Amino acid sequence: MEKSKKLNWSIMGLYMTVLLFSAYIVVMYFIIGTEGAQIMKGKVEDENFNLSIWKALFYPHIILGAIALALGPFQLTKTSRQNPKLHRNLGKIYGFTIFINVLLVPYISLFSTGGRSSMIAFLVLNAFWLGTTAMGVLRGFQKRISSHKTWILRSYAITWVFVSFRIVVIPFSAFLDLAISFPIAVYLSIALNLLFVEWKRKKGETQSLSHHSLVR
Repeated sequence: MEKSKKLNWSIMGLYMTVLLFSAYIVVMYFIIGTEGAQIMKGKVEDENFNLSIWKALFYPHIILGAIALALGPFQLTKTSRQNPKLHRNLGKIYGFTIFINVLLVPYISLFSTGGRSSMIAFLVLNAFWLGTTAMGVLRGFQKRISSHKTWILRSYAITWVFVSFRIVVIPFSAFLDLAISFPIAVYLSIALNLLFVEWKRKKGETQSLSHHSLVR
């Protein structure tokens, strides 16, 4: 009961964060517009930069990312797990949003705020996103449920970089050049998110072993 209550609070926390993040996305990029956003710094000076093409890829990128963020917490709920068909269908949508996004990121990364170092960081992030999600999907097809869950949690940790990056980058941008602060924030977000998932997974395994020992 206590574990279920903690999970419910965690899922509520995730949804509140996703809601706030989605509101930020709507205000920043759909109401105010991209032209005045920090991410536009340096882009317009690049003679190879095409605003129309960039927008055509960037907006699907953030919309699909927000959908993936929103689907993650529900897939962790008892309601989803008790409805295999719904769980599979939402899982397919989650995977689809990421695999399409993976195709969009390389072009967007070419004009990353902070230049080449940021571009490399976002491409590394993209590789982690593709790798963890592909492994999760593969394990699902193979019916290796425990491994599937582990890899999808890792995938969601990478998806969560959408949020954590924007938080982590704030203090670094205050005293470092964007060419340094952006890559640091990307790498740090990847590391922190994955470490958190691994810590929770190991903690869950330890508690499960302790419970089985007590039952015996």
